[in-house]
Amino acid sequence: MIAKVLPTPTREHRPIQVFCKLDLDMQIEVLVDCSVPDGRRSDRQLSFDLELPPRWGGRRAGAGRPPGTRPRVPHRARVRFPGSCPAHVTLRVRPDVPSLRSRNFVREFQRALRVSCERGAFRVLHYSLQRDHAHLVVEAEGKNELARGMKSVAARLALTVNRVFGRSGPVLDGRYHLHVLRTPREVRNAFAYVFLNARRHWVKKTGTAPPVRIDEASSGRWFTGWSRRAPAPAETEGREVAYARTWLARVGWKRHGLVDPAAVPGTDLRP
Repeated sequence: MIAKVLPTPTREHRPIQVFCKLDLDMQIEVLVDCSVPDGRRSDRQLSFDLELPPRWGGRRAGAGRPPGTRPRVPHRARVRFPGSCPAHVTLRVRPDVPSLRSRNFVREFQRALRVSCERGAFRVLHYSLQRDHAHLVVEAEGKNELARGMKSVAARLALTVNRVFGRSGPVLDGRYHLHVLRTPREVRNAFAYVFLNARRHWVKKTGTAPPVRIDEASSGRWFTGWSRRAPAPAETEGREVAYARTWLARVGWKRHGLVDPAAVPGTDLRP
């Protein structure tokens, strides 16, 4: 498409030619009068309000895949991971996977975790299993150690899911979510959230607090920071989580109080 604007020819006016290329297949050619009667070039800048044709794709508002009801963790570079801090990691499984709180799966996952909870510079300190996701508190001496350790844990979880439920194919739903715990309060809140997450889901479903007991689908029976005793499941095969080494996960978090087994994260409910 070529548009031409021609000035009225005079002896003093000398038109010049300006090309404005907007696309590979469209060129607009404009002839404008940029001279003055005495032959000197004008300093006035000319502008044209040109409407671009509609195009598909490209960077624009609302472009890309819609987030959906279960948005995934975006594929961006992970933040720097300091070895002096623990982290809260969430692994989510696909919607077609049966509940991870099945007793058979919990038992098999604990057996798998016993041989992978401490992998060199990577350690799984605590965990809890919910219907479609798993929470873990981990330690690692760096970003690479964290990546390798989580790859091992995720692979064992996926293999256990397929073996226990007699299925095949992908298990995990996207990347794991990572939250680095940099302060004692963050660590304390993470412990409470991981151990009491089943109580939180129960309250959201029924509106009432469940009886006080240690969640069988968690490592709460190995946790030494409870503020009071609560019924715990019997253990016969040994510990499936590693001991903490960072100051924050060992003693620092206790500055903000022990964890009440009757609490419900995000609410003030008590049985």
